[in-house]
Amino acid sequence: MIIDDQHYDVIIVGTGAGGGTLARKLAPTGKKILVLEQGDFLEKESSQLVDVEVFKKESFYAPEQWYEEEGDTFFPQTSYSVGGNTKIYSGVLQRMREKDFEKVQHQDGISPEWEVKYQDFEPYYTEAEKLYQVHGKAGDDLTEPARSEDFPLPTVDSEPQIEDICTRISKQGLNPAYLPIGVGKQGRTDSEDTGISPTIKVYDNVTLKTSAKVSRLLTNPSGKVVKAVEAQIGEQFYLFEADIIVLSCGAINSAALLLRSANEKHPKGLANSSDFLGRNLMKQLMTVLVQITNTPNSGLFQRTRYINDFYWGDQNFPYPMGHIQNSGGILQDVIFSESPPILSVAAKLMPEFGLKQLAKRSIGWWLQTEDLPSPKNRVRVNINSDKLYLDYTPNNTEAHDRLIYRWIDVLKSIDGNKQTIYPRGEAPIQVVAHQSGTCRFGEDTRTSVLNLNCQTHDIDNLYVVDSSFFPSISATSPALTVIANALRVGEHLIDRLG
Repeated sequence: MIIDDQHYDVIIVGTGAGGGTLARKLAPTGKKILVLEQGDFLEKESSQLVDVEVFKKESFYAPEQWYEEEGDTFFPQTSYSVGGNTKIYSGVLQRMREKDFEKVQHQDGISPEWEVKYQDFEPYYTEAEKLYQVHGKAGDDLTEPARSEDFPLPTVDSEPQIEDICTRISKQGLNPAYLPIGVGKQGRTDSEDTGISPTIKVYDNVTLKTSAKVSRLLTNPSGKVVKAVEAQIGEQFYLFEADIIVLSCGAINSAALLLRSANEKHPKGLANSSDFLGRNLMKQLMTVLVQITNTPNSGLFQRTRYINDFYWGDQNFPYPMGHIQNSGGILQDVIFSESPPILSVAAKLMPEFGLKQLAKRSIGWWLQTEDLPSPKNRVRVNINSDKLYLDYTPNNTEAHDRLIYRWIDVLKSIDGNKQTIYPRGEAPIQVVAHQSGTCRFGEDTRTSVLNLNCQTHDIDNLYVVDSSFFPSISATSPALTVIANALRVGEHLIDRLG
């Protein structure tokens, strides 16, 4: 074991939407900051894919196996790299709706109230949109929340086919809107090119160590303060010390790290006096649906449009149903690396086409429904074997099914019933996009892991700034809320650091 001879003010573990943003926020303070990332810089991110590279699964999977509750293994579709999962996300940066922060009745139960409200997040949403160069247009979506400022940049152009479909959808009385998308000079913005890279280039008080896998956190004898972070770099283990430790490993891996760090004072895992650590894992109900088209497209394009007309339900179903957006081009959208079964069904409808040609004759639709927090849906770690388990049973499934069939009805109506089968596939457990929960925040120490500043209740100098803190997930894509929260927590930490 090598003890690093530097003492840091802050150690940030992970460089995704939370950690990468927080590093940039704290850098101007001049405080000594160490950022640890278990991956490295990617040679190519998902927005740079060409041809059929998206179907090479190994490019988008963690190099480790996780376990389902029954013991079956899988490789998770998640990115260990500088920028984390923002290197393989779609670039969609949506605000949660005002009502999403309140208690909401769903058919299968309650989506709990947040103790920090939309109006508290609004200025940080605005700051996040500027930082990540979000393109969008206000006013087309009836569910859109109040804004203090317009989007910083104009909308991203859609494929002609998408615009034609949206025109026909509008004639059905629906309200297709422009997706808020982060786009900069290098293409889709992410937490590497927006957070980490410009930070380490400008600020010499920030140090990034890549290929540094954090294995556990070590506390002082009282268990009230984290004294050191243990990380493996190559074949060697190191100890790094800091006054403040911030985790941003993703909802699954942050919970797993805290569970693996159990000690005599914290036998159930660090910050787990409530026994809520790892529980209430959410990842939304997500389905990809394929629409066959007569005219070809490039297969390489950005998601650009969405429909929220069924977000809170419809005349036949008085409960929230969810959110619909066009997928990116099938040759560039990582979700399709999990979807050969979907395309095999489509191939039966178009037997003369190969995979590449089929992808260019298809439009994908991405449907998201809120899943509800359940203590039984959780992250577990077997301390003896170090195996990571995801116990996850989907809930709120009828709402999602209704959204699917409602959208199929819309597509049939605009297609003139020429297509009767719309191949679709639900995201399997290995697709851990939109993972959240596991370290929910709140003022009640009996039912939460973090306080409202995302500081653990049990350990004074330990924070978590990824999507772990979510009490509920809504049906929107969570990345912008993670970024906004990192900016919000960053202000608290700047005050604390003095």
